[in-house]
Amino acid sequence: MDVITLGETMAMFSPDTMGKMRYASQYSRKFAGAETNVAIGLQRLGFQTGWISRVGDDEFGKGLIHFVRGEGVDVSQVQADSRAPTGLYFKEIRHEQDVYVYYYRAGSAASRMSADDIQETYIAQTKYLHITGITPALSESCFQAVMQALRFAEKYRVPVVFDPNIREKLWDSKQQARERLGQIAKQADIILPGVSEARYLFGDASLEQYAQRFMEKGASTVILKEGSKGAHFFTKDSHGFVPSYPVERVVDPIGAGDGFAAGLIAGLLEGLPLEERVAKGNAIGAIVTTVNGDVEGLPDADELARFTQVKKGDVDR
Repeated sequence: MDVITLGETMAMFSPDTMGKMRYASQYSRKFAGAETNVAIGLQRLGFQTGWISRVGDDEFGKGLIHFVRGEGVDVSQVQADSRAPTGLYFKEIRHEQDVYVYYYRAGSAASRMSADDIQETYIAQTKYLHITGITPALSESCFQAVMQALRFAEKYRVPVVFDPNIREKLWDSKQQARERLGQIAKQADIILPGVSEARYLFGDASLEQYAQRFMEKGASTVILKEGSKGAHFFTKDSHGFVPSYPVERVVDPIGAGDGFAAGLIAGLLEGLPLEERVAKGNAIGAIVTTVNGDVEGLPDADELARFTQVKKGDVDR
């Protein structure tokens, strides 16, 4: 296995029209979650991924498993829970630059994940473990599941990629978020925060200071994302900036960060230099914004190559 991830994926409802959700009468049902977005993005680029989670033993849960399995992701570690439902969320696209997300996930099956759901042999056989800051915020048992996965990763020297992906409303307090995300950061080799997330964790500081704070916790590489501007990368011996790829029209920005993570990890697996890994992440993040839906815009290798060639041609002209 190239990459294993764990977390909640939900049934997602997107209105067929723009505007406030109160006026929407028809919705398209899709499936999405940060961790499966990354797993599916990597699968489309030719890598093997696995996902650990729980879903409700209901029609949404069954459809979700079929969907993720259909994308090639291993779902052998996903349990159907008859005592809790599959989570739901709704998108509200007021206009292309104004997207809201409403979650109905309290008490969901995924929030009942625990350390017992993490199989040592499963973590031991992967090349990378991908973790987000969403999963540990879902419940105490989910936090313990993440920490168990990290312990197994450390035992078998599996590098950890950590995307803080902060969802402030899921945490009991800012202090709890800072403490627990800090604990996870100590176990991570590569950290992918947005600049606003670094500010949430550490307060006002320079980009260099943010990177230093993360590296003091043990990270070897820190990527600070600035959305449509691009991303800054930092290691002990180097730092730099890779501009993003401009797109003519942003249709749906949700999922761009997960696309970035998929591209960066793909570059890791391919052995690319750090700057090229970041560029691949930027490219996939940009592509994702051009399509409505979290995974619908994730490219395969040919689509990614065409996009970067076209954009390079635009720059050269």
